[in-house]
Amino acid sequence: MIVLGLETSCDETAAAVVDDGRRVRAQTLLSQHDAHRPYGGVVPEIAARAHLDHLDRLVAEAVEEAGIRLADLDGVAATGGPGLIGGVIVGVMTAKALALATGTPFLAVNHLEAHALTARLTDAVPFPYLLLLVSGGHCQLLAVRGVGQYRRLGTTVDDAAGECFDKTAKMMGLGHPGGPALERAAKGGDPARFALPRPMVGRPGCDFSFSGLKTATRQVLETLPPGPLSDRDLADLAAGVQDAVADVLADRTRRAMALMEESGDSGAPPTLVVAGGVAANETLRAALTALCAGRGWRFVAPPPGLCTDNAAMVAWAGLERLRLGLTDPLDFKPRPRWPLDPDAPKRAGAGVKA
Repeated sequence: MIVLGLETSCDETAAAVVDDGRRVRAQTLLSQHDAHRPYGGVVPEIAARAHLDHLDRLVAEAVEEAGIRLADLDGVAATGGPGLIGGVIVGVMTAKALALATGTPFLAVNHLEAHALTARLTDAVPFPYLLLLVSGGHCQLLAVRGVGQYRRLGTTVDDAAGECFDKTAKMMGLGHPGGPALERAAKGGDPARFALPRPMVGRPGCDFSFSGLKTATRQVLETLPPGPLSDRDLADLAAGVQDAVADVLADRTRRAMALMEESGDSGAPPTLVVAGGVAANETLRAALTALCAGRGWRFVAPPPGLCTDNAAMVAWAGLERLRLGLTDPLDFKPRPRWPLDPDAPKRAGAGVKA
């Protein structure tokens, strides 16, 4: 089977061709960071227009790079949500047109499920496994039992971890995108210099909170001399924020591991998968690697290029669904919100609103 995947949920325009041999035959991607950098964040209208301007070209390049014709496709997948609705519409409508023109199935992929299943593309991870999904818009712990089968164990009650990175980076004058900039700034910094909180650490349950850490970072900045931060202040504060986020994520994940072990859902061997843009952070990977080593769990983190938004993960999720006969009609409506666990209690945190 060969599936074309399209990703347009935020500020990355991407197309990829993947086959059921777990091979990424081609992948093209246009980053919009330069277009959004002057505004300090993603502007939805600018993102949607860029998707519209470039997606057709990226599809043509991906098909050519894969050495196939559109007629060779077995399915066309696109992110159907959640995401910035203007961009999602561009990808969905393009995929529908291609599916109709080639007479192949259309597959509407949940962007979060695409992240969730990436480890099966890269590492052939069997079900079930524990997923830590961390990005700019989402922060959740989920028991992954199969395609379309998710049980939410914890989520953020306010901000996502990636948003915390982005907002604190902006406070420090590091620009957009904030997460990678903060990680670069933290190299060589002393994470213990500033006393930053670890919200929710040690509390029952698996939920997260990061708004207090953002507030604490702002308060630290107010104590420093006015004007641009010195290189030392910048490195130490960035390292402190990065370590605090990693500590919170590791603590909450530890509690989710215990729940999985108690319920018998941890798998054999028990496996923790981390996915989403923040999963590319090396400090977080080190913390989770140590956590898994201490509990005898397997730890899987896809390559950084497949942690951030990309079309290969969309194509793979579409392929997984296609193998199960889970195709979608051409009247599918793009969804700005699309929870992985529809039975989980409604929460007001990032990425889990109804």
